[in-house]
Amino acid sequence: MGLMLSRYIQEAMKRARYKTLEDGTYFGQIGGIAGVWANERTLDRCREVLQEVLEEWLILKIRDHDSIPRIGRVGLTVKAA
Repeated sequence: MGLMLSRYIQEAMKRARYKTLEDGTYFGQIGGIAGVWANERTLDRCREVLQEVLEEWLILKIRDHDSIPRIGRVGLTVKAA
């Protein structure tokens, strides 16, 4: 599953979109993945935090056996224990 997780994260991060807010900070989110976003002072830090949030979101989805949306051609299936 490790390789599939890595592929999923890479594909999701390719779809990340960033914008500069009025206060000069950067906001990033990944379309199709509700609740996965970051707001930081620099674009590089925003990218780092966004990936951390995505990874934590995936861990929770896997732990709770929740469905995970496909990203392009990459999908993850979580099976109940």
